Amino acid sequence: MDVEKIISELNFKAVRSSGAGGQNVNKVSSKVVLTFDLNASQALSVEEKLLLETNLASRLTSENILILNCDEDRSQIKNKEVVVKRFLEIIKKGLFVPKIRKATKIPKSVIKRRIKDKKNISDLKQSRRKPNLE
Repeated sequence: MDVEKIISELNFKAVRSSGAGGQNVNKVSSKVVLTFDLNASQALSVEEKLLLETNLASRLTSENILILNCDEDRSQIKNKEVVVKRFLEIIKKGLFVPKIRKATKIPKSVIKRRIKDKKNISDLKQSRRKPNLE
C-alpha cells in the first residue's frame, strides 16, 4: 500500500457546516467531505481491494465509495488533515489480517497429572466418610 499514491486519489469537497456557528456559519465552507473510489484505485492491488470490500462493507456505498466527513474545527485545512488521518487509519484497519489460531494438543503428562489429582481428591473424600459397618 503506497500512502502518497492513495492520498493523491482522494477527492475533497468543502461544504458549509451544519449547526450553530454564529457569524461565520453562512459564508465559510469549513466542513470537508472526503470521497475515495475503491474500484477506481490504482494504488491498491486486487487482493487489497477485495479485503477492504469485505472488511469495510458497512462503510462503503453500493458503488464501493468510502465517504468521510469532518467539521470538528473552524479551519478547512485542519479538517482536511483530520479526515485524511482518519481515512488512513480506516484503510490500515481494513487491510489488517488476524493470525489464524492453531489448535494445540494437550500433552499426555498434563492429562495424567489431572487424572492423578482427581484420584487423590477422591481418595481423600472417601477417607472422610463414615465407615460402612454392614
